[in-house]
Amino acid sequence: MTILTPGSHPDFLDLPWGEPLIDWDHPRLVSMAHGISRHVVRFVRYSERVYALKETEDRVARSELDMLRVLNEEHLPVVRPVGVVTSSDTSVAILITRYLDYSLPYWYLFGRDEVHGLADHLTNAGVALLVRLHLDGVFWGDCSLSNILFRRDAGALMAYLVDAETTERHKAISDGMRSYDIDIAVENIIGGLLNLQQEGRVSPDLDPFEVGDQFRERYQNLWEELTRSDSFALDERWRINKRIEYINDLGFDVEELSISADGTELRITPIVLEEGHHSRELRRRTGLDVQENQARRLLSDIRSFQAWLGGQDSRPVPEAVGAARWLAEVYEPLMVSVPAQLRERLEEAEIFHNLLEHRYLLAESLGREVPNEEALADYLEKNLQSRPAERQLRE
Repeated sequence: MTILTPGSHPDFLDLPWGEPLIDWDHPRLVSMAHGISRHVVRFVRYSERVYALKETEDRVARSELDMLRVLNEEHLPVVRPVGVVTSSDTSVAILITRYLDYSLPYWYLFGRDEVHGLADHLTNAGVALLVRLHLDGVFWGDCSLSNILFRRDAGALMAYLVDAETTERHKAISDGMRSYDIDIAVENIIGGLLNLQQEGRVSPDLDPFEVGDQFRERYQNLWEELTRSDSFALDERWRINKRIEYINDLGFDVEELSISADGTELRITPIVLEEGHHSRELRRRTGLDVQENQARRLLSDIRSFQAWLGGQDSRPVPEAVGAARWLAEVYEPLMVSVPAQLRERLEEAEIFHNLLEHRYLLAESLGREVPNEEALADYLEKNLQSRPAERQLRE
């Protein structure tokens, strides 16, 4: 056998590679929640890490490993590849990927009632993922609810690609390939929701075909917003900044602008867009690495704290000072106060977002300002304590 893994992961040599994956009976095996797969997929735990093992053909496994590595290097939202186990006796191979902590399959989300407008959140997350891939010249070829994992993102969701078996990378993706990819996604999404309805996991009031139509429409709208060219009069150059700010509000960065002037007007076309504008801004200021909407919410709290500091000192507080003091005086003390066993329930940034929401509602009901410490104690008792642990969701 040949085992290819980066050095930061275990060597997996203690696993029973001489047996078919479906027949394994090993103490490292764990049953994790995951989507429907046409392959045999099993999970193993090493200390705090869980790894997914997918049985497939040798050629396919190596190709998918290479593709996932490329997509990870491009910082695209995909699972992290680890290695491939191959055998000289058969054409069967096993692809190893790192389990994505705090990730949730779609059927689990539909089984819980706390996400208002869940179908909309799933649609928006899937659309953002597919648009992001297409902007990078990636043709997925098998976008479906089962091939996406979702992570909570300040009340919304963020989508991650799980299966790259049919994925192709091009310098640029054609309109025809994009259209075909959308057709595949819509068909698979409708089929996945119909299956859940037959199993009684989704309300019969939900129209899967309407969800499919919304996916297509929202994809087209987002793609248009991110790639269209705008023409301005030469004395309206301020509108360029407004256009960039709007794209940033959508969660994307503009890395380059193609600008051409013909003497009467200025025409701009965004080039090489990258998702994660707010998460990169938060990481720059604080070092925290969180989802996009979580970052948006935390940045808002930093600005409020910075303004409060300025009022206390009667002078403006520099951005770097405000962010550093917020991290040291607000965020970190609150997160340290969360009992260790409860941190398995949600990501820290999601806990902080929920705490802000809880503090607002608590203050509204009590008719007074509520300190963070009081809000946290109430949130832990009434909300977080009763939630299931979602860091590594078991079946």
